Amino acid sequence: MEPLRKDLSPIKMRNYGRILQDVVAYVCSLEDGPSRRALTVYVAQCMRQKNLVWNKDQESGIDRIKADIAKISNGKLTCDFPGFEEAFNDTSKKQDNQSKKQDNQPKKKDKNKK
Repeated sequence: MEPLRKDLSPIKMRNYGRILQDVVAYVCSLEDGPSRRALTVYVAQCMRQKNLVWNKDQESGIDRIKADIAKISNGKLTCDFPGFEEAFNDTSKKQDNQSKKQDNQPKKKDKNKK
């Protein structure tokens, strides 16, 4: 067996992490098509979530995500295809609604506690 090669290159944007940087590199290697577009939207959603965790005070708008994707991919991956903004906003609204539902659910009482 070959040992795993460790990627020693510096992380471009630490708030997103190496895994997301590697996923962006993989998406850049794909040919333009529906799968590349779908993965680009997925990467943008992941970046939005990570940005919200890392920078709670700053807004993680679509313009910032687009700029960060271009920066991580060295300009190879862009979000200028038709339908990106609609797909990005639709799924982010669903995720926000799901998290609000989870927050509003009453907490179960532990029967073992007295």
